[in-house]
Amino acid sequence: MSDALPAAWFYRLKAAQRDLIARAGGIERSADLASMSKSQVGRFNNAGDPDLMPLPAVLMLEAECASPLVTAVMAELNGRRLADAEVGDTANASIMASHAEVVVQAGELMAKGAIAFADGRLTPSEAAGIDRSAASLENAVSNLRQATASARVNGLSVVGSK
Repeated sequence: MSDALPAAWFYRLKAAQRDLIARAGGIERSADLASMSKSQVGRFNNAGDPDLMPLPAVLMLEAECASPLVTAVMAELNGRRLADAEVGDTANASIMASHAEVVVQAGELMAKGAIAFADGRLTPSEAAGIDRSAASLENAVSNLRQATASARVNGLSVVGSK
């Protein structure tokens, strides 16, 4: 781990790598896609290992799953945010489903935190679980924001309203 890279950001990058590997189909499939060994990808997937994924592997896996998980964290690290080139047409049901997913993910994060904090101690495993729940919530919020942006452009009518 680099001294120039704060530990919190290192763990954030490692979490994004794990999410990317999972979305790309797991360690074995990610290794095949990135032309790397399973042991290398396994190290990238291990929160306690200091190895970070090389940029070509990140780009290949992000292209495969059409989600810039690691790139978004790298942008955050540099005080930037990613923006989609175009926001697709989002149906009314999609925005409602997106909102519901945010509520579900927020509930899961709160429950995970309550369980972890109940004994007054936070273990590394509990912190990792909270981070995974926070990543799921972050993804759900991003999807909701995309849906609301589309609704602002295209309008929204609630089914059943007059």
